[in-house]
Amino acid sequence: MNTHRRWLLPLLAVAVLSLSFWFSDAWLRLASGVALFLFGMQCLEEGLKQLAGSQLEQWLERSTATRIKSFLFGVGGTMVLQSTTLMSMLTIAFISTGMIQLAGGIAVILGVNLGTSGGMWLLAVAGQNISLSPLAMPLLVFGVLARFGGNKGAAAGRIILGVAFIFLGIEQMKSGFADFGNDWALGEQLVPDVVGKLMLVLAGMALTAMLMSSHATLMLILAALAAGQLELWQAMSMAIGGSVGSSINVGVMGWLGGNRSGQRLALVHILFNLVSGTITFVLLHPLVWLVQAVMGQLGAADNSLLQLALFQTLFNIIGVLVLWPLQTRLALWMQKLLPERDEPAVLISASSTPSVMRIRQPVTHARYLTDAALTATDTAIRAVALELQHLGRLSLEVICHALYQPVEQLSSTRVSESSLNALPGDAVMLDAEALYQLHIKGVYSDLLGFFSRFNQEMDEDQQRSWMTARVAALQLVDAVKDAKHLQKNLGHYLRDDRSLVHNHYLDLRRHLLWVLRQVREMGNLDVPEDVWCSRLEWLDGQAAKFDSDFRNRIFAEVRNQKLDNLQASSLMNDLGYVSRITQSLRNVLQLGMLDEEGNLLREVRQLGAEDHEFPLIDL
Repeated sequence: MNTHRRWLLPLLAVAVLSLSFWFSDAWLRLASGVALFLFGMQCLEEGLKQLAGSQLEQWLERSTATRIKSFLFGVGGTMVLQSTTLMSMLTIAFISTGMIQLAGGIAVILGVNLGTSGGMWLLAVAGQNISLSPLAMPLLVFGVLARFGGNKGAAAGRIILGVAFIFLGIEQMKSGFADFGNDWALGEQLVPDVVGKLMLVLAGMALTAMLMSSHATLMLILAALAAGQLELWQAMSMAIGGSVGSSINVGVMGWLGGNRSGQRLALVHILFNLVSGTITFVLLHPLVWLVQAVMGQLGAADNSLLQLALFQTLFNIIGVLVLWPLQTRLALWMQKLLPERDEPAVLISASSTPSVMRIRQPVTHARYLTDAALTATDTAIRAVALELQHLGRLSLEVICHALYQPVEQLSSTRVSESSLNALPGDAVMLDAEALYQLHIKGVYSDLLGFFSRFNQEMDEDQQRSWMTARVAALQLVDAVKDAKHLQKNLGHYLRDDRSLVHNHYLDLRRHLLWVLRQVREMGNLDVPEDVWCSRLEWLDGQAAKFDSDFRNRIFAEVRNQKLDNLQASSLMNDLGYVSRITQSLRNVLQLGMLDEEGNLLREVRQLGAEDHEFPLIDL
C-alpha cells in the first residue's frame, strides 16, 4: 500500500504536466527551456569540478589565510563555477572538518554572495534580443567530440555541453514568455504596495525552492522582464525572493549535512540574504530610481535587464557592507547560539552488572562523518582522518580497560605501580566485549557506511589515502578484538597471585600498557619526520626484544618444570595477542606518515589526546 502511495504523487504530477503541455505550446517551450537551463548548469558545475580536481579544495585551504583572501576566493570561485550552492557547500564541508575556521568561512560566504552578481550580468547580457541558438549548435558538436579526449577532455566536453544547453534553455524560455503575450501580465494585476511586493518576494522564494537554482530563477525573471510580463520593480521583488530562497536551500542542506561549525556557517549564509533582502525590500523604490539613474548615465536607460543586474549587485554589496565589520562578533554570536555538542564521558557499569544491561546503554557513534563532508574528496578524507583519531582514542581506552587498568594510566606522568600490580578483584572490572559493542562497533559501522556512500572522483594520491584509511580502521578494530581475547586469561591468572603464571601475566600487562603509552606519546610528538621514524623503529625493536625474551623465559621454565604445558600454552597464546595488538597499533602510526606530496591522514597518528580530554570512557 505504501509503495502505491509513493508512486501516486509523481505519476499524478506527470499526468498534469503532460495535459498542460497538450493545451499550451508556449508553456511547453517555457518548461523545456527551464529543464535545458538546469541541465546545462549541472553539466557546467560537474565539468568545472572534474576539471579542477582537488585543486579547488586546495585553493580554498590556501586562500583563507586572511579575510580579504577568503572574500576574494568566494567571489572568484563563484564567478568561475557559477554555482552558489557548490561553493557554499564546499565551504561548509571545510568548516565541518576543521580545515578552515569559522571567521574565514564567513568571509568566503560574503564573497560567494557577491560573486553571484557576475552570473547575473552574464544572464542579463544573454537575455538581450539576440539569438543564442547559432552559438549553441556548434558547441554541442565540439562538446561531444571533446569527450573522446580522456578524462580532462571529458571534463572540458561537459563544460562545453553545459554552456550549449544553457544557451538553448535561454532561447526556449525567451520564446515561451514571448508567446504568452498579454495573458500573463503581472504588471496589470499587482500594484506596488507592501502586499504586492511581498507576494512577489514569496513567489521568488517558492520558484527557487522548486528549481533548486537561483540562476534558473533569475533567468526566468529576466526572460519575463524582457518579454514585458514584469515591470522592473516586480522583477526586483522576485529577485529578492530568489536570493533569500537560494540561501534557505543551502542553509537547509548545510544544517542537515554539517556538524555544529557547518550549521553556524549555513545560518550566516541565511542571515546575509535576510539582511540584504530586508534592506532592499524597504528601499525598493529608491533603489529603482537609483539603478535607472545610474544606467541612464551609462546610456542604458531603456535596458531593464542590465538595470536588474545592477540591482542584484547592489543587493549583495549592501549585505557585504553591513556584515563585513561584524565578522568577529558574528562568529562569537554563532558560537553562543549554537555551542559545540561536547561528547560526554560514557559511564560504564562494573562487570557485576549483567551484560544485557550494559548493552542497553547508548552506543557511541561517529563524530565527524557528516553529509557535508561528502561534498568533496579532500574534506571526506579529512573527516575520516578525524574519525580515525576518535576511534583510536576509544580503542586505546578499551584496551586499557581490558588490562583492568584505569584510563589515567595512559596519560599520567608516571605509571601507578599499585594499580599495575592490583588484582582484578581489587579493581573495577570491565568486560572488553561489552566495551567493544558500545564504543567501537558503532563508530566502525559509521565509517564503513561513510566509505560506501562516498562517490566522488579521486586522483591517485587521494585513492591511496582512502585505502590507507580503510586499513587503519581495520587495524584499530583488530587490536580491540585481540584485547577481548587477551582479557579472558589475563583476568583468570592474575587472580591467583601465588602461582608463577601470575607474575608472567603481570609482565604482559606491564608491557602492553607501556606500548599504549608509547603509541599515545608518539602520536603527540612534534619532531622532524626522520626523528619520528627512528622513534618508531626503536618501538619495534623494544617490542621484538620483549617478545623474544618472554618466549625464551617460558621455554626455560617449561624445561625446568616450573610451568606445565597448559600454562605455557596459555602464556604463548596471550603473548601472541599482545604482539598482534602492538603490531596493529604501530601499523596505524606508520599509515599516518607523510609522503613526498603530503598526506591528509597525518592526524591518524594522534591516537591519544591532551590530558584534559581524557577519558572518553569513564567509570
